[in-house]
Amino acid sequence: MRIAITGHTKLPVDTLTLVDLALRDELAQHATPALVGVSLLADGPDQLFAHAVLDLGGRLEAIAVQPEHRHFDQEPFAALLARAAAVDHLPLYPTPAQAWTAGAEELLRGADLLIAIWDGSDPAGNGGTADVVVRARVLGVPVRVLWPSGAKRR
Repeated sequence: MRIAITGHTKLPVDTLTLVDLALRDELAQHATPALVGVSLLADGPDQLFAHAVLDLGGRLEAIAVQPEHRHFDQEPFAALLARAAAVDHLPLYPTPAQAWTAGAEELLRGADLLIAIWDGSDPAGNGGTADVVVRARVLGVPVRVLWPSGAKRR
């Protein structure tokens, strides 16, 4: 099963703990040798997802936007990128929104399921979580929304 991830970044530590548990519970239901996790490896849920997939013995596939559009700590990103079985390096786009939107298109290509760490907020048109959820639904990719009880954006 090919599972993609999207989720809000810059979440508080207590929310990240809740999200990690929810992700691991969800992924445990799909833990087979055929598990493939696809991630843009952004900070927060994307990286938690990648670690969980690897911990379950799954295969990690990464989609990497160019460094100019990565506004988060590069060390954890690079460590996960090195563990990925496959990496798709995207070309440089004029804006971060274009880069992340293109990344989302790649993320959803061939996905059997999208897990969204999403609070239900409206799409902003910048390639964020809600935009990815909307696009997945348009493409007919099933979406599993996880927003644990007690989770907060800030």
